[in-house]
Amino acid sequence: MRDWINSQYQNLFLYVPFLMAGGAAVYFTSEHEPSFGGTFLFMLLCGGLMFIKRVPVILRAVCIFVFGFCYACVFTNLIDTPKLTRELHNYNIIGTVKSIDYVNDKSRIYLSIDSADIKAGDGVANIRVSASDGVVLPNIGDVVRANVGLFKPAPAYAPETFDYARWAYFNKLTATGYTDKIEILDSKNSYRISHLRNMLHNRSNSFLADTLVLGYKGAIPKSDTSIWTATGIGHVWSISGFHMTLVGGWLFLIFYFIFRATPYVTRRTPAKIPAMCCAWIGLIAYLFLSGTDVATTRAFLMATLAFIAFIFGRSAISMRNIAIAFCVIFLINPHYVMQAGFQLSFAAAFGLVWLFTVIKPRMPTNKILCVIYATVLTTIVATVFTAPFVAMLFGAIPFYGLIGNLFLLPIFSFAIMPLVFIGVVFNIVTPITVAHSIYDFLFGVATHIADLPFASITMPHISNAAIVCFMIGFMCLMLVRNLKWRVNYILFTMFMMAGIACVCFTPRPIFYASYDNELVAFVRDDGKQEFNKSRASNHYFAFNTWKQLNGEEQDTPNRRRKHENGLYRYGNIVYVQKFVPLMKNIDKLCRDDSVKYIVSYYEINSNMCAHKILRGGFVIYPNGRVKHTIRNRRWN
Repeated sequence: MRDWINSQYQNLFLYVPFLMAGGAAVYFTSEHEPSFGGTFLFMLLCGGLMFIKRVPVILRAVCIFVFGFCYACVFTNLIDTPKLTRELHNYNIIGTVKSIDYVNDKSRIYLSIDSADIKAGDGVANIRVSASDGVVLPNIGDVVRANVGLFKPAPAYAPETFDYARWAYFNKLTATGYTDKIEILDSKNSYRISHLRNMLHNRSNSFLADTLVLGYKGAIPKSDTSIWTATGIGHVWSISGFHMTLVGGWLFLIFYFIFRATPYVTRRTPAKIPAMCCAWIGLIAYLFLSGTDVATTRAFLMATLAFIAFIFGRSAISMRNIAIAFCVIFLINPHYVMQAGFQLSFAAAFGLVWLFTVIKPRMPTNKILCVIYATVLTTIVATVFTAPFVAMLFGAIPFYGLIGNLFLLPIFSFAIMPLVFIGVVFNIVTPITVAHSIYDFLFGVATHIADLPFASITMPHISNAAIVCFMIGFMCLMLVRNLKWRVNYILFTMFMMAGIACVCFTPRPIFYASYDNELVAFVRDDGKQEFNKSRASNHYFAFNTWKQLNGEEQDTPNRRRKHENGLYRYGNIVYVQKFVPLMKNIDKLCRDDSVKYIVSYYEINSNMCAHKILRGGFVIYPNGRVKHTIRNRRWN
């Protein structure tokens, strides 16, 4: 046992990113906000103890965990994004256009305005408004007057689900809304990278260019996105390691042959070194051109470490390199650990690096078979390592992902992406037209794959406890060193089984309520959900969130529950949506012993039944337990 414990010391650094991320995750999911002063002092103390060699390993691990928690808290307080206090309708504002985001059915304009103009405190506020049909879009840098409706970013619609208010806070977004009128007050030329992105968008007029080059995630038609997700190659539309590898590889080959043909260079240094430097500069341009998303940043850092390792004759692909990239991105913004791009990107990267540095599979000698074998292996490993996060984030897993990655992904790699890049960079229409023709053909193939039985397997809700078990299991698989027994496989199996048990035995709620109690959902005896209304513009994402928690397919028609004289009765729960039925029935509901909970869209103040009244966002479980969503954090 002592020998086994001593053998683990060689991998201690690889645990650092997981410990820091764990501390940050605890902070982001906590119900209460800790004091800033105390956490700042603890951060300094733990940060110092981390680098003292004589500190015991266990204590150092605790310090790293606490440092992650405190760093996330300090970072949150330093951001201090202005927050909207109430909704604004038919409201005139003056602001500067910072960027424009293009999605399939509308355009989103990002404006920078004075926070005091929208009663959001001091400083500068960033808002995002969707332009109505007929609105003439301004140019980036223009000063405009707009008539807008603004809304506060919505908090989580259920415990342990996506918190849009938190995401908006860390992305410095104060409010979202719409605009039906824009008047340009002053036209100014902008030399920011967003202006270049906007110019390339207008010049190419292609959703493939918007997605694969410029990083606009919503440019693909929504109906197409579901097909690509079902075939397992939805990651193509989010610029990450796949795209960085292709672009970096193309640039390296181009410059490599250029420098090989230049004797002045090759007599002094190997051609690969200047070729890597030029390819790295090209990747920087691609990083900023694509919007610097977290997955793109992670891929760029990994490529940078790989180039440095190649230049200095070190191993380019290693667990240490990816751990360093993890720590750098965490320090840039600790909230990245809670975002889908970060989780999926690093899960796949850790899995692939583990495969080729630890397992080291034997490859066939035949080059064609070697490519096929490597593609199958990487697809299987990436699918396994990302499966818990895919299930948690999207509520479904593509069953035919191997087929999509084996047959469709290579065509994207060697046909569509090169053509789109050539068309965008050199302003040529023909390559983009050919790329769209190939896309239409591939989409037809993908549609047939998506129509196969069990193409998308609906998964139950993955709780925080379950995802922690899965993550610890993967850590054991990758990082635990063996002597005689395959201890890592035993620990991996144990934690995987514990995670599956958490998923299977976690109860599902039977009643859901939004944070303002405008929208509620009831679970029928057959397990299907019914809502008090079939549409709610303020709570668009609540329907799919609750369906995912209930194990139902998303983007399906919303079933509406009928009320009885203005009251929605559900077991011992009564929901009242309108004011008149509330006033007529409140006394009777208070005296009714069969009514345990009263929920109302209008605020109730009754001393007779204060213990029955529930407010805010919450869910109710079959055993009667009520669990509220978190609302008293800094981003709310």
